[in-house]
Amino acid sequence: MWELISAGGWLMLPIILSSVVALAIVFERLWALRSSRVAPPNLLGQVWRWIKDGQLDATRLKTLRADSPLGEILAAGLANTRHGREIMKESIQEAATKVIHELERYLNTLGTIAAITPLLGLLGTVIGMIDVFTAVMVQGTGNTAVLAGGISKALITTAAGLTVAIPALFFHRFFMRRVDELVVAMEQEATKLVEVVQGSRDAEPSGNDVATDPAIRRAAKTAQGN
Repeated sequence: MWELISAGGWLMLPIILSSVVALAIVFERLWALRSSRVAPPNLLGQVWRWIKDGQLDATRLKTLRADSPLGEILAAGLANTRHGREIMKESIQEAATKVIHELERYLNTLGTIAAITPLLGLLGTVIGMIDVFTAVMVQGTGNTAVLAGGISKALITTAAGLTVAIPALFFHRFFMRRVDELVVAMEQEATKLVEVVQGSRDAEPSGNDVATDPAIRRAAKTAQGN
């Protein structure tokens, strides 16, 4: 392995560094973008129970905001229920913008690595081929072993660059898709909350036994007044 790295020349250093950064980003995003962490499935039902039981206060809003990205969005809406539907929706959108930015953290870096590592490999190959043709000018074309060895070394950086770029591109697309799915799920939950709190929805949350009735809206307004 060390011989391959040495043969690739100094351009192997940024390629290896890029691979380490890409690997760290992949593991970090795999952990951070878990559905159970970003949008817990029972969170909305828990919020509805707090509202109906009159337990929604500043402390619970603070806990909800710190619980998860979805909790941060819901808390932003609940904190502005007394200002009406439009203000509540605007607050949710503002919080969602911040949350989406956090979900996409490091993904631009991963995409950049996927784009530049093949170019670094190509640059290494070009430099290597220049060295090969320089050797041809000095020694002639009689020594085929020298030519084959030089070309082989020149191609090492291209192989290394593609080895880093292909997984990086795959995971970049994978994480972008995951973020889109999570955003859609959080948008649906936030929409349900707005409709129920503002009295335009009369349904039970899936998987929960909490009925939604006009008392919910009154309880939310009472909590905001505390």
